[in-house]
Amino acid sequence: QTQIVESGGGSVQPGGSLRLSCSVSGLTLDYYAVGWFRQAPGKEREGISCISDTGRTAHRDSVKGRFTVSRDNANNTVYLTMNMLKPEDTAVYYCAPLSTICAAIPDPVNIFGAWGQGTQVTVSS
Repeated sequence: QTQIVESGGGSVQPGGSLRLSCSVSGLTLDYYAVGWFRQAPGKEREGISCISDTGRTAHRDSVKGRFTVSRDNANNTVYLTMNMLKPEDTAVYYCAPLSTICAAIPDPVNIFGAWGQGTQVTVSS
């Protein structure tokens, strides 16, 4: 059974940085694209970034130039590095292997397995 654990969230001031980790067990990530998603209070979960099995990435316009995705297949882990954080980035962040390729912003309906518990990111002065 696939289990996903997101970590690395926290509270930062605007302009700050965080690196989120996505550790997956029960599934070998090598052959999967992985997506990052977030859900702000009162809003639907949205895809923000993804990384293909070969390392190609895609990002939502609002995070381009600020967020990067990387993967460490040896440790079955994917990272989301977030720089220049803004208050509107405040949300619970999730990751998941994708049932599709990473060619555009990931769709929350196209994940493989179940969601993890997420990690809270709060950007506030």
